[in-house]
Amino acid sequence: MPKSNVTFEKLGITVSVPAGTRLIEISEKVGASITYGCREGECGTCMMKITSGMENMSQRSVLEDKVLQENMAGRNDRLACQAQVLGGEVSVKA
Repeated sequence: MPKSNVTFEKLGITVSVPAGTRLIEISEKVGASITYGCREGECGTCMMKITSGMENMSQRSVLEDKVLQENMAGRNDRLACQAQVLGGEVSVKA
C-alpha cells in the first residue's frame, strides 16, 4: 500500500500514513488539536492550509468545495475531515 509523509509545520512533526487517510485522522493521531465540529464536511471548522504537496491530495468533493467557497477559503485551504493524502509528501499548517 502506498504511503504518504505528512508534516504538521506548527508541531514540527512528520508522520508516515497509508494513502487514503484523511487529514483529520492524522491530526488526531499526532495531537495537532485542530478544531472540528462535524467530521462530515458541512461546518468548515476543520479548515487547514496545504503549504506544499497539494498534488498529493484528493480532489475537492462538491460538498467540500461548497463549504470552502462559503468560508471564502484560499486555493490551498482544505477541510481536514474531507481531504485525503494520496501519497508523496504533504505539509500542512493548521
